[in-house]
Amino acid sequence: MYYPEPISKLIDSFTKLPGIGPKTAVRLAFFVLEMEEDDVLDFAKSLVNAKRELTHCSTCGHITDQDPCSICQDESRDQTLICVVQDPKDVIAMEKMREFGGKYHVLHGAISPMDGIGPEDINVESLINRLKDEGIEELILATNPNIEGEATAMYISRLVKPSGIRMTRIAHGLPVGGDLEYADEVTLSKALEGRREL
Repeated sequence: MYYPEPISKLIDSFTKLPGIGPKTAVRLAFFVLEMEEDDVLDFAKSLVNAKRELTHCSTCGHITDQDPCSICQDESRDQTLICVVQDPKDVIAMEKMREFGGKYHVLHGAISPMDGIGPEDINVESLINRLKDEGIEELILATNPNIEGEATAMYISRLVKPSGIRMTRIAHGLPVGGDLEYADEVTLSKALEGRREL
């Protein structure tokens, strides 16, 4: 279908976003055309500012507009506890919970040989350096409960074990409010494995 070049480019830009197919991209592009010009300029400015002003914390790897990030600077947090996550979005999810009082380390991915991603392609080396320097007593491995996340957790576990630092893995299993009949075998297996005393 023919579109004038400016809208065609806008549609192409939207299709580069994850989860946006061609139909949704067309809908979004035409929505933008209907917006007030000031709103469009604010939207474009927000995109550019996010890209220009955000960086990764040199300590933990989380996204930040200051280095080190506010979490790494916070002296009231437990300095002996690090939670290892795959992405900055995971830090945000953990912080929303308001239960975790330690620090984080963001890997920016997971080991996935099928995708050509090895340990050297994620933020593992700086984690090992932090463990040597920061007096860490416990490492919580909170990678995703899939093949890549499990492989990454196992790899880090093998690297860290000789140091004697306590390592734990977040529990996996049935979600609160979930039904047994709808759970797959892996989820049920993990739920049984992670059972605890009442």
